[in-house]
Amino acid sequence: MTGAALTAARAGLVSCEECGLLSRPASRDAAGYCPRCGVELASRRHGSIQRTWAFVIAAAICFVPANVLPVMVTNTLGSSEPDTIMGGVTYLYTSGSWPLALIVLVASVMIPLGKLVALVYLLLKAQRGSAERNRDRTRMYRVVELIGRWSMLDVFVDTFTVALIQLEPLMSVKPGLGVLFFMAVVVLTMLAAQSFDPRLLWDSDSDRQVQHG
Repeated sequence: MTGAALTAARAGLVSCEECGLLSRPASRDAAGYCPRCGVELASRRHGSIQRTWAFVIAAAICFVPANVLPVMVTNTLGSSEPDTIMGGVTYLYTSGSWPLALIVLVASVMIPLGKLVALVYLLLKAQRGSAERNRDRTRMYRVVELIGRWSMLDVFVDTFTVALIQLEPLMSVKPGLGVLFFMAVVVLTMLAAQSFDPRLLWDSDSDRQVQHG
């Protein structure tokens, strides 16, 4: 067996999810605790794929109304004007603020959509037990987990706008229903990334039989 093919599972080792230390389990039924940080060890997260799929599907459902419903409603002298995410991007671009429009587009549309696509890809590969390009897939998971917090940029912009522009009765800005769905997308994708066990990417069919056998 080559060094590239040797995994922790095949070597009989368990990796700590907190500090990453590899150690031997105390027994077959109970892995014990990490000798470095004291966190309870587990060879794999039970129900990881099922929970991740549930969060991903829920996020995909919320993604549609998050981009269709208005995220901000501007009231001026009796008139009301709702603005969606793409409507705001278009307004910023036509008004000359194309760098800000690009930031909002990337943070509010492309990043959440990219996270959903990446998580679906990782889930399918983990379920199929594919052993190719696992290092690249693990890096992809780390990137998805890292950039999750930046998806809230559009919500932060809306919050600051609502707080600053309150000149009632002449003008007022209130958050729209789309903000709630957008926040749900961000939270659900973050939960999906945390629920996914990247160690599953390294498991082959034989490894799974050994773990459950």
